[in-house]
Amino acid sequence: MPDKSPKEIREQMWKAMAASPYVMLGTTTDREHFEPMYAVLDEDADSEFWFYTKKDNRAAAGGPATVQFVSKNHDLYASLRGTLTTESDPAVIDRYWNKQVEAWYEGGRQDPNLLMLRFDLADAEIWETDHSITGKLKMLTGNTIYDEEAGSHTRVTL
Repeated sequence: MPDKSPKEIREQMWKAMAASPYVMLGTTTDREHFEPMYAVLDEDADSEFWFYTKKDNRAAAGGPATVQFVSKNHDLYASLRGTLTTESDPAVIDRYWNKQVEAWYEGGRQDPNLLMLRFDLADAEIWETDHSITGKLKMLTGNTIYDEEAGSHTRVTL
């Protein structure tokens, strides 16, 4: 599998996240475990995304954080570092509000425990793996998969 450019891998990551925006989120200032979250993406924003959560959530304080992502086909893995901050712009909160989000808040959009966090990305490490027929056959038969066949890998600043 030929190496892809960092730009191509980055684009592939955003495409994979749009198809399945489920991630694991954790702050790096405490020893809490990561937790599953739904990332709210915007096609016009390539260095930030959002999370609806609650004010009593372990990530509510914000700060340095990491997001772990695995594509639904398990052919792309990403570890994203950045900073969580409270999104206080009502227009942004309203822009992404929908019935699926509302289901999590007893008081709806006016729920006093509603919190939206913005994740501003700093950098990422991304791996794309080979799930071609050749790659699968090598795994099934125990044949060696050499580094140049394993897939693409890059570190990017976002």
